[in-house]
Amino acid sequence: MSRARHEPLAHLALAAAGETTGPDAGVTLQAAPYQPAVILRGESGNAAFLEAFRAGMGFDLPLAANHVNSHAGATALWLGPSEWLVQSTTGQAEHGRLAAALTGHRHAIIDHGDGQQIIRVSGPRARDVLSKLCPLDLEGPDLAPGRCARSILARCSILLHPLPGGGYHIHVGRSFADYVWRLLADAGLEFGVAIGGAG
Repeated sequence: MSRARHEPLAHLALAAAGETTGPDAGVTLQAAPYQPAVILRGESGNAAFLEAFRAGMGFDLPLAANHVNSHAGATALWLGPSEWLVQSTTGQAEHGRLAAALTGHRHAIIDHGDGQQIIRVSGPRARDVLSKLCPLDLEGPDLAPGRCARSILARCSILLHPLPGGGYHIHVGRSFADYVWRLLADAGLEFGVAIGGAG
């Protein structure tokens, strides 16, 4: 019998908190819902491997450093010259199609989704909150939507992904999710913090 997934931030009762946005809140924190994710490794210079990915997922892998490509609920984030984080909002079936498409091509697919939590930070002061904790230049073109970057947030390793509609996704290991959440909430106190519903 399979057990329900334990959400890393469930003890904060975010679902019960619901949407508490007030007119003075400069930043909103939200525990993003679970997304199946895998680490994909392969040869970025191998045209057959790239074509197989396109056939399985319906879009191209990002080949430029720190770029992101998305299509129909799936996202691939560049982590290195031969490594990507591939996540899907439509479930594990999409990753099954990817594995089938890559059969016969040199690659590795490593399940990763349950090892991470995504925290969404949004609102007019989201950048100010992150600037207190993260050394990246958040105003530069290297962190525009369509990009991503590995960095640290108060000594904790993260993957930062600016979102097209504003705000950021912070990918963090599940064992550090509570620590990062509390740091963000504390850093946002001067601007007013709202809690978004969990999902």
